Amino acid sequence: MSGTSIGACPLRAQVDPRLVRFSAGATASILAVALLIVDVARPWGLGLIATQAAVFAFTAFVSFQWSLWAQIYARFIWPRIGAPAELEDARPPRFAQLLGFVLTAVGLIFFAVGGDVAGYSLTALALGVAALNAATGLCLGCKAYLLMGRPRSA
Repeated sequence: MSGTSIGACPLRAQVDPRLVRFSAGATASILAVALLIVDVARPWGLGLIATQAAVFAFTAFVSFQWSLWAQIYARFIWPRIGAPAELEDARPPRFAQLLGFVLTAVGLIFFAVGGDVAGYSLTALALGVAALNAATGLCLGCKAYLLMGRPRSA
């Protein structure tokens, strides 16, 4: 795969749709482990949720391409599978990351103040949406972004 290096990665204002699915799969894995261990190893479970919330925040507010999951994807997966056939606009996935951040951050707050049912519910919702994206490529946050951006008919 000549001419393709990490420095030449074309993922800037656009994003590889395979990266979005990889990111969703990694996110779902982290959140699933967090939900499984939060009762038996609370500091570790809450630490995983907090870490994923930080990844969501970085991706939403800074850059999808420089996020943890994007860096792993760019270094280990992308060089092996090559450039995508086409890229997508990065704004819808970044909005989806913002929604994930809100869900996990509020869930983490609920866990911290003793509202475990709400914490589980919000984190499980983020897990479910990420798993759906990873398994099918259907990004509900992206769909919400596109629906909000459409002009309304008079």
